[in-house]
Amino acid sequence: MDLWYTEKHSDNVGITIKTTKTLFSGKSQYQQLDIVETLEFGRMMLLDGLVMVTERDEFIYHDMITHPALFTHPNPKKVLVIGGGDGGSIREIMKHPEVELAVLCEIDGLVIEKSIEYLPTMASAINGSNPRVKLHVDDGLAYIRDHQNEFDVILVDSTDPIGPAVGLFEENFYRLVFSALKDDGIMIAQSESPFYHADIQKSMYHNLRAVFPIVEMYQAFIPTYPSGFWSFAFSSKIYHPTKDFDHDRAKNRNFKTRYYNEELHRGAFMLPTFARDNIAE
Repeated sequence: MDLWYTEKHSDNVGITIKTTKTLFSGKSQYQQLDIVETLEFGRMMLLDGLVMVTERDEFIYHDMITHPALFTHPNPKKVLVIGGGDGGSIREIMKHPEVELAVLCEIDGLVIEKSIEYLPTMASAINGSNPRVKLHVDDGLAYIRDHQNEFDVILVDSTDPIGPAVGLFEENFYRLVFSALKDDGIMIAQSESPFYHADIQKSMYHNLRAVFPIVEMYQAFIPTYPSGFWSFAFSSKIYHPTKDFDHDRAKNRNFKTRYYNEELHRGAFMLPTFARDNIAE
């Protein structure tokens, strides 16, 4: 018997992926977590029935949520990831030798535990083996309230704005992030699909501009995300993502990336007109 997972991206459109077995299925106090084996994308993590990561295409998301900020900030020594319990963002951050400390603040400890168990290539830096990484199972809002003026870069590696992630798209949260950043800090947040989530983007970028003087959208192609066209919000106190981008440092990086490169960095900020319209002031 064929088993297929289906996620609806709208009332009339979705994605369907053939699965072979369920590796884990359980519910935390926050959400339903499932990890399944698929034929096309390897192991796949679902939260409340929505695709979060797959082994085959996770490198795109994790490259693009991390490296654009870390190659724009001139000296990112201390980085915070809010969410991101699969560990992929921390793995990429650890490739930057100037980072002295990366903190993962994930509200759901079950996500961390099962990622280490079933998604070891993503969770390789959060399994306790790296002294530059600290884990906190905590609400991101509560954590940053207690850590003001502390981080060079903050990455908001969140789920969609439903359930425990709703507060991570609001102006009050962005003000807390602003205060937790140092005077030249940068925040990156995933900002949904420009094709399907225009209303979410309009609200999100309005809230960001109420707080940060520099706010730009950039894009990436992620096959298992709605429409395959995904976006990220670059928000900064003083650094512009293309004008202040350290091209030479990115070009001469001493680690391999499968999606990100120094030319793509600039190109990712070149948006189609409809995406520009979504975030127009």
